[in-house]
Amino acid sequence: MITFQPMRNAHHSFQRIKLAMILLCATAGAMPNAGAQANPGDSRPAPASNAQKKVTVVDTIVAVVNNEVITAQELEARMRMVERRMKNQGIAIPPRAEFQKQLLERMIVDRAQMQLAKETGIRVDDTMLDRAVARIAEQNKMTLQDFRNRLEREGTPFARFREDIREEIIMQRLREREVDNKVQVTESEVENYLAANGGTAQDGQQELNLAQILVRIPENASAQQIEQRRQRAEEALRQLKSGADFAKTAAAYSDAGDGLKGGDLGWRTPQRLPQLFIDAVAKLNPGEVSALVKSANGFHILKLVGKRSASVVKSGAAVPPVQQTHVRHILIKVNQIVSPADARRKLVELKERLDNKAAKFEDLAKLYSNDLSASRGGDLGWIYPGDTVPEFERAMNALQPGQISEPVESPFGYHLIQVLERKTDDVSQERQRLVARQIIRERKIEEATEDWLRQLRDRAYVEYRTDENNPR
Repeated sequence: MITFQPMRNAHHSFQRIKLAMILLCATAGAMPNAGAQANPGDSRPAPASNAQKKVTVVDTIVAVVNNEVITAQELEARMRMVERRMKNQGIAIPPRAEFQKQLLERMIVDRAQMQLAKETGIRVDDTMLDRAVARIAEQNKMTLQDFRNRLEREGTPFARFREDIREEIIMQRLREREVDNKVQVTESEVENYLAANGGTAQDGQQELNLAQILVRIPENASAQQIEQRRQRAEEALRQLKSGADFAKTAAAYSDAGDGLKGGDLGWRTPQRLPQLFIDAVAKLNPGEVSALVKSANGFHILKLVGKRSASVVKSGAAVPPVQQTHVRHILIKVNQIVSPADARRKLVELKERLDNKAAKFEDLAKLYSNDLSASRGGDLGWIYPGDTVPEFERAMNALQPGQISEPVESPFGYHLIQVLERKTDDVSQERQRLVARQIIRERKIEEATEDWLRQLRDRAYVEYRTDENNPR
């Protein structure tokens, strides 16, 4: 199991003191007759002005996460937005009390992630955000203005949508650093995978469409806590057996990130699923629900939505030839210290040195690149179509062998890209191993991400401020 460094927050006692000071300062200015002139010996209250007679509506706090608060207005706004999305997706809205609890828990986990990202200097500037939003509009086959108009018609303020996307990108980068970069796949795991699948470069001849409900168990949970979580999972299972809608029940009970999407895991091949999931649904027919499945993260309920045949590529099978590109790059990541303008400017300087033959590409990559490939002079090896993000692949495909790109922006930062050579080949045995490695890596990342989120949530200081949102 992968372990992670704890957040660098102060101890919980300090959080309480700090929060108390914040609230004291906030309420001091709202005290009755604050700032009124009165005689020292006069005990009568000072006359209230017209402004003081007005009723002030104050937002309430529903939860404290480390040294920040979540307010009732924030929770209500998020509920309205998620309700609209669920209705558009045809997912039934669960009872309000359960829905509120589930959504508040998602907000707590998101807030803890954003706090850690801020502490460690991860940010997304407006230029990068504008490009991300433009890509989303393009994927929806709309102009940016048409996309904005559609969001507004559906009741989502464009400014709120932008900030949600900013947070999604930041949390994705945080997970890449805290989880993805720490996941390793060994050669023995690749060998075992290929042996188990008869040299198959894909996962098998069948894909499964699953949905899940996860009732998470806290880290270092007591026997009493585990029993409480088991009872909650059994209550969800009882409702399902009584005919309750799975998606609605997932939205009400599931602690997984996909809960508010009905628990949908989508189509997956067996090697992209934990073995305990495969065993749990092995004898199910489409539409049926499993018994409780216990993992290190909690109690799962699985629904087999469907099965279908998957394409299989075996070693030695005849497949269409594909173009491979041997490429290297220099990556400058954007963070709290290095702005996008700084990263681009640095790469422009490096490209001038390369164009003037004042330095070698591999030497500059070793000195300046923020990528794991730096030790290899930036060499990424032979790249197949789809191996890289679209921005990188488009720039790479536009280059001739030996040519160096201008600075290229991607979700990882800014790149200088050089194509070394190209060739057309079939799906070689080396490629089979690469695909197998990627399949194993994706599965391990998903499991590690769930574990990391659970640890992050359990380490955070959380205080609920309403009775109906007491910790469960």
